[in-house]
Amino acid sequence: MNLHDPALTFALALTAGVLAQAIARHLRVPGILLLLPTGVLLGPAFANLVRPDSLGTGLQPIVGLAVAVILFEGGLQLNLQRLRREATTIRRLITVGGFVTVIGATITAMIALGWDSRVALLFGTLVAVTGPTVINPITRRIRLRTNLRTIIEAEGVLIDPIGAILSVVALEVALATTAGGVGAGVLGLPTRLGLGVLIGLGGGLAMGGLLMLRRPVPVDLQNIFTLALVLALFQISNAILPESGIMTVAIAGLVVGNMPTRHGRELVEFKEQLTMLLVGLLFVLLAAAVDLGAVTALGMGGILTVVILIALVRPLNIVISTWGSELKWNEKAFLAWLAPRGIVAFAISSLFATELAHQGMESEGAQLKAMVFLVIATTVVVQGGTGGLVARLLRVRRPSNFGFAIVGANPVGRAIARTLREARTGNAPIVLIDTNPSEVRVAEGEGFRVVFGNASEDRTLRKAGFDSRQALIALTQNEGVNLLLAQRGLEANGDAQQIVAIDPATSGVTREQVLQSGAHILFGHGLDYERWAHELRQDRVVISPWRYDGVELIRITDFPLLVDTKMPVLALVHRRGKTESPVFEGIEIRSGDEIWFGFLKEQIDLVGTCLRENGWHQKETTAP
Repeated sequence: MNLHDPALTFALALTAGVLAQAIARHLRVPGILLLLPTGVLLGPAFANLVRPDSLGTGLQPIVGLAVAVILFEGGLQLNLQRLRREATTIRRLITVGGFVTVIGATITAMIALGWDSRVALLFGTLVAVTGPTVINPITRRIRLRTNLRTIIEAEGVLIDPIGAILSVVALEVALATTAGGVGAGVLGLPTRLGLGVLIGLGGGLAMGGLLMLRRPVPVDLQNIFTLALVLALFQISNAILPESGIMTVAIAGLVVGNMPTRHGRELVEFKEQLTMLLVGLLFVLLAAAVDLGAVTALGMGGILTVVILIALVRPLNIVISTWGSELKWNEKAFLAWLAPRGIVAFAISSLFATELAHQGMESEGAQLKAMVFLVIATTVVVQGGTGGLVARLLRVRRPSNFGFAIVGANPVGRAIARTLREARTGNAPIVLIDTNPSEVRVAEGEGFRVVFGNASEDRTLRKAGFDSRQALIALTQNEGVNLLLAQRGLEANGDAQQIVAIDPATSGVTREQVLQSGAHILFGHGLDYERWAHELRQDRVVISPWRYDGVELIRITDFPLLVDTKMPVLALVHRRGKTESPVFEGIEIRSGDEIWFGFLKEQIDLVGTCLRENGWHQKETTAP
């Protein structure tokens, strides 16, 4: 077997990256924790199966294009509305905070490692970045508060291109031999950033505009069309001014991600999968290329440098960047802890090692690359591996058993969501999940958060924050799918209630099957979906809250009004005190409880009379 075959190295690295992330998923740890050791074990130091040197000069273009896609996907995930709420902190983190990290890391390297100022400055610029490749997989599993997740992910996406460009400028300054060369290098920072922003804005608007139109790009070609444009923007920007493309793609992703494209969710899903593939490839390739001898040769100086970066430089960064903000002390403490370095620092350190070797500084280049690897490996393993524990100790995770996930943005699902929104006293989130773009757009138009995707898939449930939800309501038109979704929900979050919509008039899923699975039956007796969906679409249904003032306990399954086919009534939401939940077969109604009933407008008088005769009183407010 020819181990120097570049195609074999590429294929093995690609496969190993995917397998490592699959194993990490089963172990319920961030995939990045397994990618680095996988690359090292498969590299020349051990198994000698993955040989990055066989790729020759082709390694850098592969890394560059992969980083372009990764940063574009990171930009897609950023929500401008959330960014505005945390704008001050984010802006400080990527400017003042980045400067603090550069200076702190530079001084640390000079003292602890004895490096000269030029190489130490290069190190400082390299470790100033965090990056979405390591941050996003961690935050998706920690279940962080929304404000913290927005800050951390925005910092990762935006500081990556700034730090990368700053690093290139620092290299040009470090290698300059004249005052003119130093001046040209310094000017490279604002010009690269400015060009990247301009091309990113223009390219993003053009890309998003084409995706918004119906005819220019066929639906089945939109994903690959976007991928091609991203790579083109990256290379065009680099051709005009080297290393400006990384800012271009990050800005383009931010622009496209916040435009109302017709199939934006399919695009995000495609890019997420592609990013996972490329992250695995890059970490395995670059980890395999590391000289472990150079890493161990750093000795105590290297360990001390990493400790100071984690324990002193990052906390100082956060103290200065969050001064005067509304963040609480525990939120600041978590920001100070979680700052793993990612693939951009890794990739650029490899480029720097090559450039320094060309200048007769091969030893300095090898030490720089080894030190960056040590920082990445330590921060990923230590901070990434303990992120969940630290978040729990500092109490910055989203509360558990909080909010509802409704699978089905159809008329009935939206009616339940509207009623829950009207009934609730707190701010429990309501998220709908669906694969129908038209239903998704209607639900979003009503102000709901909607996740586009298959609710049986892990990534869709993660986006919906299902691990912290009080209940999952499976409300598709297919009873069998609803039952399967409930069983999947029990696997993903055994503490959440699983509520299933079935039609008792059909011979499909039975009441006994639902109860035996550990789930509950929506509305107690089930649902004639087609009828109620039609009536809701025609705006023939009124939903209003009624308070029970009777003295007898009522079981929802024994309430005659709910099984009277002549007077079709739905009991949507039950509220007792300050808690509310969708109605299911286990609900018991006591005096003072409230139920939101839905019934046909033409039967308002008939239903109202029946309810009043049985101890109910209508409240003044009504659900929209």
